[in-house]
Amino acid sequence: MSIDSLNTQPHLDVIRAGLLAAMLERTAFEGWTSGVLAAAAKAASIDPGAVDLACPRGELDILAYWSAKLDEAMLAAMEAADMPAMRIRERVTFAVQARLEAIGEHNREAASRAAARLGRPDALLMGKQLIWQSADTIWRALGDTSTDYNYYTKRTILSAVLGATIMVWFEGDEERTKRFLGRRIENVMQFERFKGKVRKAVARWPDPVAALARLRYGRGKARPRRM
Repeated sequence: MSIDSLNTQPHLDVIRAGLLAAMLERTAFEGWTSGVLAAAAKAASIDPGAVDLACPRGELDILAYWSAKLDEAMLAAMEAADMPAMRIRERVTFAVQARLEAIGEHNREAASRAAARLGRPDALLMGKQLIWQSADTIWRALGDTSTDYNYYTKRTILSAVLGATIMVWFEGDEERTKRFLGRRIENVMQFERFKGKVRKAVARWPDPVAALARLRYGRGKARPRRM
């Protein structure tokens, strides 16, 4: 299941916004289900046909919409902060914390129920995609322009950090969450330093073609044979 198929036309987003607001009042107690979506539509006076049009995948489309809005709020917080004055680890830490703050204390249980819904077999891939999208949003906002394997390793690692930190945040201990995030970011920085050392070491490796040539002709310049 791909999140890219969500139609982002403004009038459909208006419907999703109304449904999300109504669902957040219920999901902390009832979870993210088709029944809760129907109840939210009724409470928000939204026609079932409009719901089907805006959310063909039911509650999963509302979760995808919510995740996108949380990413937008995170970006707004990053743009308002003095990011250039921060070190890279501080920037990444700030971004993850901003993502958590975008959810809000009052929606903590609803977010926990959302994670449980996205952990079910029919939504597992979508859940991973949403985390990846958030990680990609962070790196792009920080100016990352990598296109090689660094592009994938950075986003894969940050996805794991973000997902694990959110799970700790669900427990409600803010200080423990900050300590956990700090340790995970330190692990990321250690990996980046390790990659830097590997790149430097590789740069000092001999050219394999030249090495093979030396094995064949010796270290000196090969001399043509006299006829």
